[in-house]
Amino acid sequence: MGNELTSAHILKDEGLRLFKEGLYLEAADRFEKARQLFVDEGDQLEATEMVNNLGIVHRMERKWDKAVAALEEAREAFAELGDRNREAQVLGNLGGLYASQGHREAARATLRQAATAFADLKDNQRQAEILLALGVQKWKSGDRQGALTTYQAGLQILERPSFGQKILRTLLQFCAGLLRGL
Repeated sequence: MGNELTSAHILKDEGLRLFKEGLYLEAADRFEKARQLFVDEGDQLEATEMVNNLGIVHRMERKWDKAVAALEEAREAFAELGDRNREAQVLGNLGGLYASQGHREAARATLRQAATAFADLKDNQRQAEILLALGVQKWKSGDRQGALTTYQAGLQILERPSFGQKILRTLLQFCAGLLRGL
């Protein structure tokens, strides 16, 4: 039992390394092998995580249908397993996928679901990251006011903003103060 579990984790780690190196085909192979070993061990959470990883690989390869199918499968499985955090992460991945495809309404709806889930989980950092992505989608769809409001909300709760995000947060606060004074 221990050897198979160790082998599955080694394959998972190899897949993550290969993914970071941009070797998607090789990464997908490791994730699929790890998934099967996790299934054999009865570790549904880790097996489902491998399905999520495969969805992300397919997204990077622009294999949209495969990516959507894998991410939807992972989302449903995490929901059934009661892992709300991972389910929210997959919703964020799906929102990003829909945005990559130019499906703005689907992206916005899915990102809203992810933001709500992270808010329920009290995960401010991930909620903020999703709100920033949602703000971008609103901007691209022409909802400028909604985009600015959403983006600003994300910047306000962001726990680890970059230097640029800190500047933008200050600038938006300054502009909001000016508008209140009018």
